[in-house]
Amino acid sequence: MSLSAVLLAAGPTPSPTPSETTTPAVPTIKDAHESASQAATWVEQNWSTWLAIGLRVLLILAIAAVLRVVIRRAITKLIDRMNRTAQAVDGTALGGLLVNVERRRQRSQAIGSVLRSVASFVIMGTAALMVLSAFEINLAPLLASAGVAGVAIGFGARNLVTDFLSGVFMILEDQYGVGDTIDAGVAAGEVIEVGLRVTKLRGDNGEIWYVRNGEVKRIGNLSQGWSTAGVDVTVRSSEDLDKVRATIDEVAERMSKEEPWNELLWGPIEVLGLDSVLLDSMVVRVSAKTMPGKALTVERELRWRIKRAFDAADIPIVGRAPLALEEEAAADPTAGMAAPSAYASTTSPQSVAATPLTPPSVTK
Repeated sequence: MSLSAVLLAAGPTPSPTPSETTTPAVPTIKDAHESASQAATWVEQNWSTWLAIGLRVLLILAIAAVLRVVIRRAITKLIDRMNRTAQAVDGTALGGLLVNVERRRQRSQAIGSVLRSVASFVIMGTAALMVLSAFEINLAPLLASAGVAGVAIGFGARNLVTDFLSGVFMILEDQYGVGDTIDAGVAAGEVIEVGLRVTKLRGDNGEIWYVRNGEVKRIGNLSQGWSTAGVDVTVRSSEDLDKVRATIDEVAERMSKEEPWNELLWGPIEVLGLDSVLLDSMVVRVSAKTMPGKALTVERELRWRIKRAFDAADIPIVGRAPLALEEEAAADPTAGMAAPSAYASTTSPQSVAATPLTPPSVTK
């Protein structure tokens, strides 16, 4: 049989009813009631657990916020107390000169900022871990990942970490501050800014040096405590030492009573004695304790006054090199010339003996 005969024998294909072509039926009231009953049962079974977790999270966040505020205020009060303790010595002359307002302000701000940041990081980090633990989240993979990331960052930014830690300890130990003159090895000058990573110095010629705190291996602070002004006065070896000492003492007494030198000098100007004695000269050493960073100024003024006083007392100051014991002999103009040679003359016996023999001519 052909395909058309088979299709005619099968009869027409029934068309689908309208109900079969529409979307699935809408849930009935009974289905909705069952879903609501299941949701209510789930909420009834778990509401206490979620309520306990929510209350625990709120309690953790509240305690962390209160603890953070309390610790930050305590740090601020501690810094303020340090400032008041430093201001207590401002009434004395020594305290007023040693304590610099700008230096104290920057140091206290840096210390307070570091302590507050560390406290906030520790408190909030601990609170975040406790919140995650309240939701029964496994913290072991997170802590392991954080440890690996910390090690990687530490290796990659070890110079930055070194600079930061060195800056923190420099500030906490008060090794130097704004206004101090320091020698950091890699650079020297006046400190104009102290940071946790970089210290800014101004050199003698006005240049600004940016010194990484981690690169500083040793610090020479020329502004803490006091400075020493030293002046060497060179006079003739035949000069009267008592007269020289009396003249210098008179200059020192007059200078210590005049302003502003009476404030810059923190001790009497002393004649330490003879520093060296040569054949035609001797060096008298004069020293004085001065305000930090003012030694050079005092030295220049002291030299000026000693020179004028010596001129008035008819005491010459010498500075030339000592005389030689013997004058060098005049250079011989023929010293660099070679001795005459016997071979210079063609008739000398040496030249004749050295003359090669002429071979006899061959006659044919």
